[in-house]
Amino acid sequence: METEKAVSETEELPKTIVRRVVKDKLHDCSPDTDIAVHKDALVAFSESARIFIHYVSATANDICKESKRQTINGDDVLKAIEEIDFPELIGPLRASLDEFRQKNAGKRVAASKSKEEKKKQKVEEEPSEKSGKSKKDKGNKENDD
Repeated sequence: METEKAVSETEELPKTIVRRVVKDKLHDCSPDTDIAVHKDALVAFSESARIFIHYVSATANDICKESKRQTINGDDVLKAIEEIDFPELIGPLRASLDEFRQKNAGKRVAASKSKEEKKKQKVEEEPSEKSGKSKKDKGNKENDD
């Protein structure tokens, strides 16, 4: 019989991503040496990150509820991180959030232009449909004659 895990698989962070983040950070800290990371250390990093995410999520949720909203936004997360005493993270996180918003703003503009074009095409097609006869119907009528 398989022993039950303390954390469900849906809550686990992907091991390869945790390993990559840890290795990259260690390489940044000491580029001259290749530091090995034991499997239990990776599990500890993963579990620490998971708990941190839960803690920040719960705090951001409280902030959101205080504002009488049901959707947590990026600013709620930043306020939560500040509230749990990690002010040194605010600068880099705000920069990442701003970069993300700028990238998505460009995508939104392109998507709204595409939507407008589709609406125009639909409006142009409607008059022929309202007359009761489409091009297909006209073609069939000509064949009947």
